[in-house]
Amino acid sequence: QVRGSPLTIPAQHCSPSSAPMLRSVAVSLLLVLVLPFLATPVASLTFDVAGAKNRPVSKVITLLKDMLTQLEKEAEEDEEIYDKMACWCTTNDREKTKSIADAGARIEDLTNKIEELTAQSARLNTEIKNHENEVAENQASLDKATALREKQLAEFNAEEKDLLESISALKAAV
Repeated sequence: QVRGSPLTIPAQHCSPSSAPMLRSVAVSLLLVLVLPFLATPVASLTFDVAGAKNRPVSKVITLLKDMLTQLEKEAEEDEEIYDKMACWCTTNDREKTKSIADAGARIEDLTNKIEELTAQSARLNTEIKNHENEVAENQASLDKATALREKQLAEFNAEEKDLLESISALKAAV
């Protein structure tokens, strides 16, 4: 919708590059409306300035000129907005592309770190199992040595008791 007029223009035709096309359409329409009046004989025409301003054709011509001026102004505004949008798109595209590349590199680094830590975890789990087996073997050896020492202590205590009794009997005999 062109501002201030009932003319509807589809959105796909409202780009900065459509201003020359709209200008040519306005000129063509102007020629179509004025050309029939130029084809009439000159003798039958008398020019009335006050009447010419009030004629419907003059009003349409004035309206078309005003529309052309408005369309040129809007085309300039649209071109400025388009330039700003194109600049934003370029800048935004550059930033997003860099951000995506950075995120891709970070994903790759984190994937490598995950693989490294998974391998380290597997190695440490294996070491833990080996140490648990070692602790179990050492505990079994400790239990066996403790039992042997208790048996030897009992034998020593029995032998010591027997020897002390023998010494006591010898002293009593002497």
